Amino acid sequence: MKDRPAGVLDVRRQRGGFADRDRWLLRALASQLSIGLENARLYRQLDGLFRTYMASDVATALLADPSQARLGGVVAEVTVLFADLRGFTPFSEQASPERVVAMLNEHFGRAVPVLLAHGGSVTQFVGDAVMALFNAPTRQPDHALRAARAALGMQRAVEAVTVQEPGWPLFRVGVNTGPALVGNIGSAELRSFTAIGDTVNLAARLEELAEDGQVVIGPATYQAIADVAVAHPLEEIEIRGKRQRVAPWVLDGLHPGGEPQRGA
Repeated sequence: MKDRPAGVLDVRRQRGGFADRDRWLLRALASQLSIGLENARLYRQLDGLFRTYMASDVATALLADPSQARLGGVVAEVTVLFADLRGFTPFSEQASPERVVAMLNEHFGRAVPVLLAHGGSVTQFVGDAVMALFNAPTRQPDHALRAARAALGMQRAVEAVTVQEPGWPLFRVGVNTGPALVGNIGSAELRSFTAIGDTVNLAARLEELAEDGQVVIGPATYQAIADVAVAHPLEEIEIRGKRQRVAPWVLDGLHPGGEPQRGA
């Protein structure tokens, strides 16, 4: 295949040799086997590349059922996690581009495996920010708890980096639970799997409230994990477009049954 040996086809007869017709058939078989091996190699290569550009659960769902790539979506209850690096702008102004990229890759390199380990679907990176969904596309009855564990876990993972690099910024995280339109947004040429709606907007707003290394969760998320949450309330805030004020919580940790508390 492409002037390279793809393998060896070893065929033997107990008696006599091979007729010309047999040799022709074996050469044809060898050619088809080479094409099959090359196609399998290309599929593995494309599958690997595919999964580095979108959440693994999303990639698996699309490969199993390509019709799920169509534009549109459905309303589902999800937990949305937003995280960005507080202090990123002044850091990027003072540091070289190479150092900024190294910092981002180091932070995301530690945070993303934590998100994936808890079942999160990373839907987008925007500069220094990352968004992850829980309970979509894979259904997870404990999605609020998974997101809480992931938020605390990624903070611990990044804190270990800043011990060695004290000038590097820390993540601030917002987590919110509620209904959202989940599906493929974009055009016929280019689209992305994401969630939109009030639940997502509030998650982004909660992230803006968080301090360095802090996790702020919405009231629905707190209610879902109240039996294991170690948290304290913040003052109610007004959200544009909402009639009622929102009462956020700072998540400090999780009791046994959820996860050890931060610093324990």
